[in-house]
Amino acid sequence: MSVGNWLIGTGVLLVLAGIAYKFGLLNWFGNLPGDIKYEGENSKFYFPIVTMLVISVILSLLLSFFKR
Repeated sequence: MSVGNWLIGTGVLLVLAGIAYKFGLLNWFGNLPGDIKYEGENSKFYFPIVTMLVISVILSLLLSFFKR
C-alpha cells in the first residue's frame, strides 16, 4: 500500500471518530472502571490506563485482520 492510501485511510478514520465524538458515541472513552482520576483542590491527575488497553487490543486485532 502506498503512503497516500495510508494517509487517506487515516484521515477517514479521524473524521469518523470526530463525528462519533460529536454525537456522543464515545462517552465511555476515558470513563472506564480502572481509569485513574484524581482531582485535588489545585491539581488534576488523569491516567486512562484501561481505556488505552482496550484501544490497544482493538487496534491490534484490526491490524492483524487486515494484514492477512
